[in-house]
Amino acid sequence: MVENICAPATAYGTAALAIIRCSGPDAIRLVNAIFEGKDLTKVPTHTIHYGYIMDGTEKIDEVLCNVFIGPKSFDGENIVEINCHGGILVTNRIVSVLLKNGFRLAEPGEFSKRAYLNKKIDLTQAEAIMDIIHAENKLALQASQNSLRKSTTNLIKNFRDEVLDVLAKIEVNIDYPEYEDSIEVTHQVLEPILNSLLEDMKEILKNSKISKLAIHGIKTVIVGKPNVGKSSLLNFLLEEEKAIVTDIPGTTRDLVEGALTIGNLTLHLMDTAGIHSSNDIVEKIGIEKSNQALEDADLVLLVLDVSKPLEEEDRFLINITNHKPRIIIGNKKDCGISWELEHVLLMSVKEKQGLEELSKELLKVTSVETLNIDEGKYLANERQIHLMEKAYHAIEQALLGCEQEQDIDLIEIDIKQAFDDLGAITGDSTPEELITALFTKFCLGK
Repeated sequence: MVENICAPATAYGTAALAIIRCSGPDAIRLVNAIFEGKDLTKVPTHTIHYGYIMDGTEKIDEVLCNVFIGPKSFDGENIVEINCHGGILVTNRIVSVLLKNGFRLAEPGEFSKRAYLNKKIDLTQAEAIMDIIHAENKLALQASQNSLRKSTTNLIKNFRDEVLDVLAKIEVNIDYPEYEDSIEVTHQVLEPILNSLLEDMKEILKNSKISKLAIHGIKTVIVGKPNVGKSSLLNFLLEEEKAIVTDIPGTTRDLVEGALTIGNLTLHLMDTAGIHSSNDIVEKIGIEKSNQALEDADLVLLVLDVSKPLEEEDRFLINITNHKPRIIIGNKKDCGISWELEHVLLMSVKEKQGLEELSKELLKVTSVETLNIDEGKYLANERQIHLMEKAYHAIEQALLGCEQEQDIDLIEIDIKQAFDDLGAITGDSTPEELITALFTKFCLGK
């Protein structure tokens, strides 16, 4: 039995307006029972009505009620959205009255989950809703809106249709070998089809690594030995005194974070404790956190002191960051230049020199500006990318089976696996427990 649920759809706090969303088979009737105004059970869908929310004979608030009759609503159920005055107290009072009159409080993401279960949206569209809410730059917003308009859905559907066509041909050969009009699916027939699929998937995966950074931001860690200007760089980029800066080495002992948007690039910056040998217990904990942050980072800003000769610790940091996308920053150029390395960006954080050059280098290293959002040939997040990688590897295995001249029905197993992995991206072949886990990450009321 489908329950009637309600929850605030706007953030708690002082504001001009708040919206409380109510959904379920009896949502309109139950809200109408506490509404003084027009009879909401007799109004057309997609209409708005003035009145009061009542608690017995007491008027709680003057409101506007939007009525949406299912299935023509966001989640496919009957919906009433109560537009009341903003504020924690009045919102809580109305929610309390609703809970006393047949509703229960919605779980996080439950409205979107119902929309998915009622086939109003698929998983990629549901994720796009959250990406729109959290978009931090224009490119991220545009990419998320494209996904909401089914660009990702259509991309995956096209892949699945191609894979399904291969499976259908194989099944005809296996089940009806006497059917003369069917194409015999041989290794020679399969190989070019599988190769073409792999090429297209490879392009999607390449674009997706970039789109993930554009949509969700770039985990950027600032590393260097103590007193090279890491905290000063963080403060310079954020234009605020976020981190403590002194001439004493080892001032930063914990991770200091902030966010910066440059054009279509959002950096989630993290200043770390200087990575070096230390006997100080507290500083050693900070260095361990720095090493973990370095491992998790999408991008490294390695800060070196260009005014002093390179030391062993500098060379160690150059080596351990070599496997990561990085920008090497030679700071303190105003104090003189003691060494030169290729691909080092010279800056003077103290003199506020080099930000424009750093911005250009960031765009170049991350390749975000090369992403063609309008083409829609990308995926939005780790879950989608992981499933596409699984499908890619399954097709690779099928191609290997062709090269080794395995039986076609064995090769079909890998092709079916790819079909299921692609379906999991949109939710066409996803277990219920994964659906539940995904939607619990959503906002309350979403």
